[in-house]
Amino acid sequence: MRTSIHGLWSLVLGAALLAGCRTAANDQERDLAQFVDPRIGSGGHGHVFVGANVPFGAVQLGPTNISQGWDWCSGYHVSDTTVIGFAHTHLSGTGIGDKGDVLLMPLMGTLTAPVKAQNYLSTYSHDREEAQAGYYKTRLDRYGIDAELTATPRVGLHQYTYPATDSARVLVNLFNGIGWDWPTELQIRAMNDSTVEGYRLSRGWAEDDRVYFVAEFSKPFKNIAVYADTTVFPAKEGRPARTVVTPEAYAVLDFGPLTEGETVEARVAISGVSVAGAKANLLAEARGQGFDETRARARREWNELLAHMSVETTDTARLRTFYTALYHASIFPAVFNDVTGEYRGADGKIYADSSADIYTIFSLWDTYRAANPLYTLTAPERVGDFVNSFIRIYEQQGKVPVWHLAGNETNCMVGFPSVQVIADAILKDIPGFDREKAYEAIRAYAQLDERGLRQVRERGYIPADEEGESVAKALEYCISDWSVAQAARKLGKEEDYDYFMERSKNYRHYFDSTDCFMKGRLADGSFRTPFNPDYSTHRGDDFCEGNAWQYTWLVPHDFEGLFALFPSPEAVEAKLDSTFTVPYNGGPGASPDISGLIGQYAQGNEPNHSTIYAYAYLGKQWKTARLARRILDEFFDDTVEGLCGNEDCGQMSAWYVFNALGFYPANPANGAFVLGSPVFDRVTFPVAGNKRFTVVAENNGPENIYIQSATLNGEPYSKAYITYRDIMGGGELRLVMGPRPNEAFGAGLADRPRSAVE
Repeated sequence: MRTSIHGLWSLVLGAALLAGCRTAANDQERDLAQFVDPRIGSGGHGHVFVGANVPFGAVQLGPTNISQGWDWCSGYHVSDTTVIGFAHTHLSGTGIGDKGDVLLMPLMGTLTAPVKAQNYLSTYSHDREEAQAGYYKTRLDRYGIDAELTATPRVGLHQYTYPATDSARVLVNLFNGIGWDWPTELQIRAMNDSTVEGYRLSRGWAEDDRVYFVAEFSKPFKNIAVYADTTVFPAKEGRPARTVVTPEAYAVLDFGPLTEGETVEARVAISGVSVAGAKANLLAEARGQGFDETRARARREWNELLAHMSVETTDTARLRTFYTALYHASIFPAVFNDVTGEYRGADGKIYADSSADIYTIFSLWDTYRAANPLYTLTAPERVGDFVNSFIRIYEQQGKVPVWHLAGNETNCMVGFPSVQVIADAILKDIPGFDREKAYEAIRAYAQLDERGLRQVRERGYIPADEEGESVAKALEYCISDWSVAQAARKLGKEEDYDYFMERSKNYRHYFDSTDCFMKGRLADGSFRTPFNPDYSTHRGDDFCEGNAWQYTWLVPHDFEGLFALFPSPEAVEAKLDSTFTVPYNGGPGASPDISGLIGQYAQGNEPNHSTIYAYAYLGKQWKTARLARRILDEFFDDTVEGLCGNEDCGQMSAWYVFNALGFYPANPANGAFVLGSPVFDRVTFPVAGNKRFTVVAENNGPENIYIQSATLNGEPYSKAYITYRDIMGGGELRLVMGPRPNEAFGAGLADRPRSAVE
């Protein structure tokens, strides 16, 4: 449904903000965006997008470095100081590069063919760079030009301030993309002396990516020159050398003489459908809007989203880390339809939907664990549209999405993680979609023959000698099956419930009771040998970006069932303890994603994101708390290297947001949040019916990391979890914190988290 985020302006008390009084008026004036630094995570392997955007917008307008490689998957890395242009689409935190569509670059002087990025690029200094929520600015050293950027959902706005020059130009570059992206068909044409339009069709991670655009300039250009790109591919691996000419790859717009400080503005609208769609987007979102007005509006939109989490603390570094994490978690999914309702479907056809916004860029193997549950709290009015997008994808491609990019199914990573996201929306009674159609879509996944699902139906397990990454795929399917079962029960489909519940226990086939590890199982029923629980071969073994230590605990839907496979609860606890103490040695082929290590535990990659909460299911919530606080303190901060792994379209940051609040959805679809160790004195956020839910941490501090006692709405509370239902009901959860574990808290059988839907 096309509704804006309902904002509840919040009070944030940081060291620099203590002068204000706690009035409703002050609440409405708080600028939470001041705590957002998009560059957090732009170093190391965070791969975050840096630039200007609005929440869940189609446009991510920012600089693209000339460098390519794993650490440039978003087109930007803090170690680099080159820029070849400001592109309107970027990914954030992925392990594969793509997008980078429609680069604009302000220039001066003569630019002649061949127009190659290395010939016109500029350097810039991070000291003269500004990155804020909804705004980016840098100085192009080569030309002395200041470039400023802001955005609406579908339009990028540029403001270029030139020194005095007789040759002010803007380059429109359709050739260069990011990572695997490669152009297949390009077109630029001038419609008048201030407007160019065209399209960029490309192929990469997304097999058929289509971006149409219209660019409207604030000044008329005196001339336009269009150039082709000629690329020579040398002979390689038995293939002959070849030359590829891509027509209309670049357009150079000549604005002639400008005086000192004179500006050229550009409004660039994009569409996945057509140039006409881009024009409609421009007219609806930016026609007649000035740069400063649009920048202010973008900041307001970010403030409205950030206001869903009002926190109190005197630690301003923690505020920056938290609100930047909430910002990073809200870049994607990206709206994919035009303002007219038209969008390009997963089958390549054009559809129109007036009932819902359609979204793309679903990094679901990552985000189903925390980011998607977070949206049910911070952007609940969008969740129904996300599910509608999944339903449309199911109707158009015959299956629910795996990893959807620009309307393309990439089939990246393992499992069908959209299943648990859809089930969670059904179970939480999220409005705005057809529940029966949604259930049909998730039930149908189990009948597919691809990616090991046929073997699941025929054998109950995936033989490791028939299918790669068999254990990882199977464990993900178990989580999906459990989720389908819960949705089936809610909708009164008891036969389906029984079938999928039985399938959800297939993880038992991979558990070797002799040493209590998950292992690949061969077609003859034996476990794969030789076996080394430390070793990992990146995308080339029975796991996926992990090892047996890490995957043994990937049963968040049924921790109780997993524990029953061990000789005793004491054996479970000992194995868990060893996971965090045994040194990691992944071997020479190990995945670089295995990072953020505590022993064998890898915070920097998603399969471990629920592991520390297994302790709470054992009645040892204090061990969960100890590890949660350690991870928050050691692996997240407000520096450029403030993430310990790929951001992965919001998942890494969503993990931080939940744990900073003091709870986490270990099981992503049962409606229960396991308590950890809150870092803020007070957290308040709006819930249904104009109510608020508040978490208060009494005696909170760096040493007071353990829950001593709790009350919910004034009544004693001993459970080691809080339910979505309780949160939506509003009220207050008060946690009394202390420096020593209270081993009795959450230890009773009735007080432990359960796999059952809450």
